[in-house]
Order: sequence, then structure tokens, then C-alpha cells
Amino acid sequence: MKSKFEDMPLDNVYSSLNSSKDGITENEATKRISLYGYNEVSEKKESNIIKFLKKFWNPVAWMLEITVVITFILKKYDDMYIILFLLIFNSIVGYTQESRANNALELLKKKLSVKAVVLRDRSWKVINSSLLVPGDVVHIKLGDVVPADAKIINGNIEVDQSALTGESLAVERKNPDLIYSSSIVRRGECDAIIVATGENTFFGKTAQLVRTAKAASHMENLIMRIVRYLIIVDVSLVIILAAYSILINISLSDVLPFILVILIASVPVALPATFTIAMAIGALEASETGALVTRLNAIEDAASMTTLYMDKTGTITKNILSVAEVIPVNDDENSILYYAAMASEESSDDPIDSAVLKYANDKNIKVDFSLRDGFTPFDPSTKMTSSHLTNGINVAKGAPQEICKLAGVDYSTIEEKVDKEAERGFRMLGVASGTSGKYRLSGLLAIYDAPREDSKQLISELYSMGITPRMVTGDNGPIAVEIAKEVGIKGDLCKNSTIKSENDILKCGIVAEVFPEDKYNIVKLTQKAGEITGMTGDGVNDAPALKQADVGIAVSTATDVAKASASIVLTHEGIEDIVKSVKIGRKIYQRMLTYTLNKIIKTMQVVIFLTLSFFVIKYFVTTPFDVILLLFANDFVTMSLATDNVRYSMHPEKWNVKSLVYSSISLAFAVILEGFIALYIGTYFHLTHSEMHTFIFDMLVFSGQFTVFAIRERKRFWNSMPSKYLLTASIADFLFISLISYYGILVTAIPAVFIVYDIILGFAFLFIMDTVKNMVFRRFGL
Repeated sequence: MKSKFEDMPLDNVYSSLNSSKDGITENEATKRISLYGYNEVSEKKESNIIKFLKKFWNPVAWMLEITVVITFILKKYDDMYIILFLLIFNSIVGYTQESRANNALELLKKKLSVKAVVLRDRSWKVINSSLLVPGDVVHIKLGDVVPADAKIINGNIEVDQSALTGESLAVERKNPDLIYSSSIVRRGECDAIIVATGENTFFGKTAQLVRTAKAASHMENLIMRIVRYLIIVDVSLVIILAAYSILINISLSDVLPFILVILIASVPVALPATFTIAMAIGALEASETGALVTRLNAIEDAASMTTLYMDKTGTITKNILSVAEVIPVNDDENSILYYAAMASEESSDDPIDSAVLKYANDKNIKVDFSLRDGFTPFDPSTKMTSSHLTNGINVAKGAPQEICKLAGVDYSTIEEKVDKEAERGFRMLGVASGTSGKYRLSGLLAIYDAPREDSKQLISELYSMGITPRMVTGDNGPIAVEIAKEVGIKGDLCKNSTIKSENDILKCGIVAEVFPEDKYNIVKLTQKAGEITGMTGDGVNDAPALKQADVGIAVSTATDVAKASASIVLTHEGIEDIVKSVKIGRKIYQRMLTYTLNKIIKTMQVVIFLTLSFFVIKYFVTTPFDVILLLFANDFVTMSLATDNVRYSMHPEKWNVKSLVYSSISLAFAVILEGFIALYIGTYFHLTHSEMHTFIFDMLVFSGQFTVFAIRERKRFWNSMPSKYLLTASIADFLFISLISYYGILVTAIPAVFIVYDIILGFAFLFIMDTVKNMVFRRFGL
């Protein structure tokens, strides 16, 4: 993302912006505000009403709405009101989930809203940075946040661009270099002319990427695909039923109530709510381990994640500079380290000084600043720091080229060594000492951003769980390769220019020297290749990719913008919480898989059994109200599966809807057989139509509960205990249905013996279902 002003001479910049080193006037600034807009990020907002109304336009809502229309036509107003309640309930749940909307753009706007010292009408004044325009001249000093993209007029500074470019060290900028909005000045001061504001800045274009980034909802896609299969089954049964009705001369008005029953039974009304509850519980569990979930779907996506991009700086590494090696030239290691420490400032926030002093302390080098009677802080023009000690010795540390000049040494004598260390990812410092103004080259220090102690082990664990970790960084290739070797990341080193397709990206283990839009495009390419993609990051540069990723993970030290763009925010340093989140996500997947299997099995059982039973006994063995009550008795009670005890798998989880549906149909035929046995019992004992309705209703409820216990465990059902919530809910369901059936509340009363028949029948089929389940699960890989 190169600016046209980057290589433009300063005079041409003045001419292009119709400005000068004296800036512009207030009147001109006002005109330019109307031309360029404010120095902030705009945002399109959708009203809450529109967001809520959209919840009535999705597959589950459509099925419920069609059912409402049919109940209205049939004048079954009680049923219609209940279904309307279900429709509104689903919409409220969906709207509540979406209300956790991302506030990344708002944070970006706040980030841009800083104060700036600007030259207007030939006098300096402090204004809000949102009022800056191209052509303004600003003064920037130590500690300032650069308010907009600007070209330096005079002065020398060092800026921390790690939040923008991922570079771990501050970089020097002087006339006529370009500096970027949101960079932080670490040393020096300068005057600069603003060349871009708001969304036209490097920072602002990052914000635009955040706005356009959007990860697809796998849950919504899953529900759509399940509903599609259910609709196919429904339409097929309705056609068969209509043809049969015509064949035996039954009027359409008599068949419509049964079509209504099929529609009601097929609506996966509690499926979105159950998924939401399961993921909310997972989010709570993740928060206890140090991972805060800001988008619930991320829990499900974490279970399916196959690729994880990790930003090198601050994620794989500590984002703290360390001394890796002391290289003697004319003095021993301890002396070199002592001289370097004495040429450092203890109270400074300078990362190099901090690294040198910490290493000296680790090596038990005694550093007594009372023995120093003079200190010269870092000067960008000399690229070094220096001190005069009370014993007459002068010490200095800084860029190797400058230290060589100071010591009168030909730089070529150490250039090969410096280059070799650079290939290993190290930044070199020269150290010199001497008396009477005469210095000699004492040695060199190799400095780098070291990996975290646990990165290698955790990356190995990610591989073992079927997840491919990849490094993405703004640093150069040699540095990235060295870190990747240390932590065990496999794959090729790639640059953005070599990545042409999704096939290219899958070969990369390291992507180095990238800009923000490169990371965003890398994630999109990986997703295009069919990978469920995660990305970790900490800076503004990561925000677009964090939002686009299926699982965007902001590390504990992340900027507010990165945290707002992520779906998971870590509260502890390192990668450990990511591994824990994946394990939690896979446990949640197992719970949702059980609920989905149960729902499809029950739907197939109800609609196929009720259709076939109509062919056999020539009347409907249940009513629309019974089916609505069944939804509450089974679907909403089994929502407690969201809390069930499960084990996570050691491979990424992926929803295979076709296998899911085929296995559910296979298992459904086992409980359809149970239905016909119940039908035979009811017919044998000459139950009335209304009594048969209750008897079959009880069978469907009890069968549904026993089916849950069979399929919740991937091995034999007795291998693990259900959670106390699931067990309590099931027992309560058995008791509630038994009581209303016995006392005739909401349904026709039946003798207790028939309730017992249904329970015994369901318990017997628990063992049959468990046996069939093992064969079906092996066949379809569940």
C-alpha cells in the first residue's frame, strides 16, 4: 500500500498540496474540510428495527410463517397463536445474538481522535486531529501519536510502527520520509506536512478493510442445509399423501390438517437456540481459561479450524527485545556487556536499553550508575548512546557502522559477521570503549525478539490436533525463518509477490514482509482453498484479517482495535489459551452434533411414521396441537444437551450434512418400528381416536428422550454419564408427560398402564437403538 507521496520530492509535495513549510490558513483549512472530509473513519449503520425484522427472513422463520398461514386458513387460531409465539421467540434469540455487534470502527474513530499541534496562519496551535487536512504542517515530538500520514520537513525521529506494519523495532524517519497515522514517536521530534487524512491514510484504509471484512456464519449455513433436506422430505411426503388421498377419495380439506402436522413437526424450532446456548456455555468455559469470546459462532468455528495464522510479534514471540549473543572483538564478553550497560539509561523506555540492562543483570554484571558522570542519550543523527565514567573511560553503543567510525575501524572487517547474524534474524549493536577521546571496538551484541518459552510445545500440540500453524509477519524473511525454526513451524517461506492463488498459500509456512491488506487477502485465499482459518494478532495491522478470519484471536497485549475486530480475545500471554479454546470448541461441537442428530431422527420418525400410520389405519394418530406440545416436550427439554458431558476429538470437526441426514434416517427407521408396535398395542386394546392420540404422543416423547441417551455417547450408551442438567430435564419431562396424560391435562386422559407400556417400549428400544447406532456411526464416520 505505497503512497504516491513516498518518493515525491518535498517541493513537489508542496506544489501538489498547494501548501508550503508555513502551512495553510484557517480559511483554507475550512475549505479543505468540505473537500477531503474530516480526519476520521465513516461508518454505515443499520437500524435496530431492520436488524430485528431480518430475523423473520430465514429458513426456520419461513417454515413457521407458512405454518401460521395454514393454521389461519384452517381457522385453528389457538395453534396459530402458539406457532406465532415460537416464531417471535426464535427472532428474539437471533436478534439478541447479533446485538453483540462488533465495535471496531467506533474504536478506530476514537483512535484517530487525538490532539495535534498545527501551523495555521503562521502560528502554532493545538486542535483536534479530526480537523487536520492535507497541506497542514504539524509538529510531532517524543510520545506523540502521528495524527495522519505526513511527509517529514525537518528533524529526525524514531517511530514505533509495530501496530501498523508488524515491525518489532522502532524505525528511523527523517526528511523526506513518510510517517503513518497512529505510529508512536519513540525518539526525537520533527515538523511534517500532512499528505493524507481519514480513510485515505494507511490507518484509515485498514479501517475500510475491517468494514468490508466478513466471515461467513457456518451455523446459518448448516441450518439452511438441514432445512433443505427436511423440506425435501416434507414435499415428498405431502405429494405421496395427496396422491393417496385422491386415490381413496379423501377431500383436500381433510388432508390439510395433516399437512400442517408434517410442517410443524419438521421445523427445527429450537435448533438455533440450542446452538446459541451451547456456544454461550462454551464461551463461559473459555473465559474461565483466559479466552473472552466476542462472537459466539467462533466457538463452533474453533472446533473446525484447520489453519491458524499467528502474527510473529507478540504472539509467537514476547515482543520484548533480548540480547541473544555477545560477540567479542577486542574485549571479553563481561567487559563488553558492562560497557553496553553503562551506555544505557536505566529509567528509559527504550527497548534496546531495557534488553541490555536485563541481560547484564541475568549475567550478574554489576552496573553502578553512580560511577557515571555523563550520559548522552540516543541521537538519530549519530545513531548511538554514550557515557563518561568517573574512572576516565568513555563507552558507547549503537549502529555497528557508526561505532566503527567512532573507533576508527574499517566496517568491512565486521560486515560479514553482521550480515551473517542478520540472516539468523538478529539486529546488531556495536560497543566501543576508550580514554582521552580515543575509542576501540570492544565487540558486538546480537539482539532479537525471542520466542515465548512455551511456543514450541504449543505449536507441536496444534499439529497433533490436526491444525496447521502458519506465521505471518511484517519482518524480513531471515528473521521469520529463524523464529519458525526455533518454534517448529513447517512449510515454505513466502513473500506476497509469490502468492498468486489458493494453492500457493497452502504451501507457505511463513509469510514475511506483508502489509495489512496482504494479511487480509492471505486469510481470504486460505478460506477460498476450503480451510477454516484462524488468525492471531495484536496490532491495528491485524484488524481486517482478524475480522475476516473464521476465528480471529487477539492476544492479551492487543490494541483496542484488534480486540474489537477479533472473535476471541486472550487475557493471558502466549498460545496456550488458543489450544484450550479449540478443545472447548470441539466439546461444544459434540454437544451440537448430538442435538442435531436427535432433531433429525425425531423429525424423520414423526413425519414418516405419521404418514405411514395414516395409510394403515386411515386416520391421523396425532393432532397439530399434540405436535406443538411435542416440540416443547422434546426440542426445548433436550436443549439441556448444551451442558452434556462429552470428550473432544483430536481432529478438526466438520459438519457433513449429507452423512448427518443419511445416518439420522437410518436410525429413524429403528424408532419408526417402535411407533408401529405402539400403534398395534393401541389398536389391540381398542383405544379411541383421542386416547390413541395421547398414547402415540407419549410414545413419541419417551422415545425421543431414550434416543438422546443412545446417541449422546459415541460408544455404548452406558460408557459415560449424562450431565446433571440433562438427566434432571429428562426425568422432569417423563414426570410431566406422565402426569398430564394420566390426569387429562391438555390431552385426553389414558390409564396409567398405557403410560407404563410406552416407557417399557422406549427403554427396550434404547438397547436396539444403541446397537444400530454403533453400526451407523462407523458407516458414516460420526
